[in-house]
Amino acid sequence: MDQGLITNPKDLERMQHELVSLERRINTLEDEELEIMQRLEDAQNELDRLTGELAATDDKLAQLITTRDEKAVELKANVDTVTAERAAAAEGLPADLVTLYDKLRGQKGGVGAAALRARQCGGCRLTLDNAELGIIKKAPSDEVIRCEECQRILVRTDESGL
Repeated sequence: MDQGLITNPKDLERMQHELVSLERRINTLEDEELEIMQRLEDAQNELDRLTGELAATDDKLAQLITTRDEKAVELKANVDTVTAERAAAAEGLPADLVTLYDKLRGQKGGVGAAALRARQCGGCRLTLDNAELGIIKKAPSDEVIRCEECQRILVRTDESGL
């Protein structure tokens, strides 16, 4: 074009329009490329930030898992100790009483016996009336007494109000 090889003015004009159009397209593509590069940089920064947060969360999770496992070992040791103490305490009791207690414990959320304190059942927290207290007071000390409301075994104490 600059060398004068094109002699037809219409061809020359078309080529110049095409050059202008191509230059505009190049400018548009360069602007889009810059926008994409900026978005890529922003996304990379966000990725770096989130990767850091993930690493911190993973570290905290590892610490919590270690703490959980340590507590589980402690709890297992406590359960083993209490189970051994319970077995030793139940050793001299009649088998039918232990069976009844275990059955009630399973039905009542782990509490098969409750203390009778100040005329109140320690299991259901209801106050016993005078007639019930009279029956309990007259019963022999080795007789198994049960709460009429919750059916738990009542353990008589000095604080029973009898």
